[in-house]
Amino acid sequence: MDLKEKLLSSYLVFEDHVDMDTHIHNLRNDAIKIFEEKGFPTKKEEDWKYTSLNKILKEDYSVFPKQENAIEYNDVKKYFIHDIDSYKIVFIDGKYSSHLSQTTHDGMDICLMSAAFTKPKYRLVIENYFNKAASKDSLSSLNTAFSSEGAYIHIPKNKLVEKPIQIIHFSTGNEAATMLQPRNLVVVDENSHVQIIERHQSLTSNAVLTNSVTEIFANKRAIVDYYKIQNDNSNASLIDNTFIKQKQESVASVHTFSFGGKLTRNNLNFYQEGERIDSTLKGVTIIGDNQHVDHNTLVHHIEPNCESHQDYKGIFDENSTGVFNGKVVVEKEAQKTNAFQANNNILISDKATINTKPQLEIFADDVKCSHGCTIGQLDESALFYMQSRGIPKKEAKALLMYAFSNNVLNSVKIPEMKQRITKIIANKLGVNLGFDL
Repeated sequence: MDLKEKLLSSYLVFEDHVDMDTHIHNLRNDAIKIFEEKGFPTKKEEDWKYTSLNKILKEDYSVFPKQENAIEYNDVKKYFIHDIDSYKIVFIDGKYSSHLSQTTHDGMDICLMSAAFTKPKYRLVIENYFNKAASKDSLSSLNTAFSSEGAYIHIPKNKLVEKPIQIIHFSTGNEAATMLQPRNLVVVDENSHVQIIERHQSLTSNAVLTNSVTEIFANKRAIVDYYKIQNDNSNASLIDNTFIKQKQESVASVHTFSFGGKLTRNNLNFYQEGERIDSTLKGVTIIGDNQHVDHNTLVHHIEPNCESHQDYKGIFDENSTGVFNGKVVVEKEAQKTNAFQANNNILISDKATINTKPQLEIFADDVKCSHGCTIGQLDESALFYMQSRGIPKKEAKALLMYAFSNNVLNSVKIPEMKQRITKIIANKLGVNLGFDL
């Protein structure tokens, strides 16, 4: 039995036992039909031209882990941004971990999707927002069909969330191979501000496949800062689907730091549904071995007087592969749009590969749009200059690569987060950068 057949048969069992209302049941049934019809994406599809799922789909994944595994905080402390006070929503093998989490209902809801699905007081938000941003592609639909747990965040009007929220999904390797499908819903109402850090972390050498969906709604004048840390083990694969709908004068930014994992696919989609909206998409990728990272982005400008800024940096070593497929769509009504898109890459190894395709589809005539990509190697003259000033070659290379990615780091708004990413980059480059930020 292949994975698709296993999922379809498992859905029948799952749907019979899960406790959901009629509205959610109907959404699930429609979603599993879409997945049954489309199946897993292949390289025949344009958006998946450079990324094949064949190798990771051959594993015999356990769809529902058979037992729960306890984790002590000291064993996983290093995966948290632990030097800041924060709310925490932690999951172990897809199950909520109360002793590692710190949630709240004090003036806002920072809690669980399972509670939102089953408790009447959340019904209106679920009916108005759940599955309203996610596309009907096969993998998002698969997640919708099986979604039962994840983070539920609802920030009401005029609320500044004083502490960041950390969402962390751990997998322990109880099974030889595990498939997880977390579902996150973030609703930020008018004039509110929230910062969120998300991480998927395997604690095992066993195969893990995570198919995640996050829906984010930034209402009028809301501000959302979202950070993704992807630094997983070599047998962990992540398909991360994030959909963001923005209303008038809202500001949303997503920073994606991809440093590890067997295969990582980031589908990031912004939909601007109002005027004077600002959207920011930035990322740093540093990988080696046979790792594969694919960034697939979309910014859909629908209304006038809006901006979007995309800036992705990639450093690729050994036999690694990078993909950037970025699209900006400017509708006819979206006059006065300012859209910027850039993808810059450094190949350290002759065996590394990068496939990049920035795209603009413009139907308006009064816009300022630019896109571009670069692929190259380190500047030999700059290396020679630094070595002539007494800097060893290894450190000189690391400093050049750090400087290459630094403009992405400069826009990180949580100082402790910036320090953590700097340390990870130094570790990836194999040096001590010798300074604190």
